[in-house]
Amino acid sequence: MNALTRFTAMALLAASTAAHAQPPATWVASWQASPQPVWDAAFLFPTLVPAALEGQTFRQTARLSLGGDQLRVRLSNAYGTAPLQIGAASVAGADGQAPLALTFDGRPGTQIAPGQAGLSDPVLLPTRDLQTVQVSVYVPAHTPLRTFHWDGRQTASIGAGDQTLAPRMDPASTTTARLFVSGIEVQAAAGARSVVVIGDSITDGATASLDRDQRWTDHLAERLAPHGVAVVNAGISGGRLLRDGMGESALGRFQRDVLDQPGIASVIVLIGINDISWPGTAFARNQARPTLSELQAGYRALATRAHARGLRVLGATLPPFAGALPGTPLDDYYAADKDALRRQLNAWLRTDSPFDAVIDLDTALRDPADPSRMAADYDSGDHLHPGDAGNRAMAEAVDLQLLLPDALPVAPR
Repeated sequence: MNALTRFTAMALLAASTAAHAQPPATWVASWQASPQPVWDAAFLFPTLVPAALEGQTFRQTARLSLGGDQLRVRLSNAYGTAPLQIGAASVAGADGQAPLALTFDGRPGTQIAPGQAGLSDPVLLPTRDLQTVQVSVYVPAHTPLRTFHWDGRQTASIGAGDQTLAPRMDPASTTTARLFVSGIEVQAAAGARSVVVIGDSITDGATASLDRDQRWTDHLAERLAPHGVAVVNAGISGGRLLRDGMGESALGRFQRDVLDQPGIASVIVLIGINDISWPGTAFARNQARPTLSELQAGYRALATRAHARGLRVLGATLPPFAGALPGTPLDDYYAADKDALRRQLNAWLRTDSPFDAVIDLDTALRDPADPSRMAADYDSGDHLHPGDAGNRAMAEAVDLQLLLPDALPVAPR
């Protein structure tokens, strides 16, 4: 063997060894909008979407938690009663950039059966942590809208025809609800993991500044992204722990919205205030309020299911809400006996919960002079939902050491 041959062989061996020394990249959930069933016109809140689309494109913006070399998009027909026919779909790195066509099993469109979801083929689109992307979906046929995410906190566009490959949309209308897209996954660096936060409107971002990514999960994502940890928002406005409301209960959707997410390593649970406060209001006039033991059993069920998957699960205390929703049809949302149950539940969470750790958001947000109320600096003004500063305070109340990759088991897939 001459010197050149030996050199070439050694170089190939070194390259092969280096390649094998590099752990493979991993698919992780980087963004989510939990599906909800579209309600009828008699409901307390408008749907914010038309009854149907036909020959139209829907374009929405999403901010990823972690970036990666490739991504894939999940489309949902969770509550559809007929197959969902997708004519074309695309993703762009930012507004004004040329979109890349998405394919499904190598085809430009797909059909998604009722109750199912469809995952696109991976597309080579390098993205950065906390980068914004735009996803466009074209539906050619008459498509009644049965599945959506109501409170997107992001302006989306609806335009005529197939505009999936247009750098800029020509919109006929806009909405802050989300359609079709329920998740975005990225092929991130080896060791990357996801945290899923399941909750209600406080997590969904109600009252956070529109189009500015000011949900508390957005702020938490900013803290965790440098550590290779994504934060996925599984909040649903009007969500409850035990009963369906403006979406399935946390118990009912835990598999889909939490356990089925790729790369998940931990879960944060912040839900229960609607269970306590909806009964007796216009939302649930004839429903009985759950007991403390029923709420505790619900939390235990979530923790048991998470632990069975090898996940770390964190609970969060329920923030104060005295005087909530004044001047609205739900101005009876707060009552002293409801607050007493919230305090009992929080005391149990702090001392005897089934969770691996507890984030004390009640303490982080309450007014020291009146612990039943949210501090004015953190209040959005409706005395239930934190404003932007309150959302940041919530994220800062989280001990990051509980969520870093070295502290977490990896869920078996």
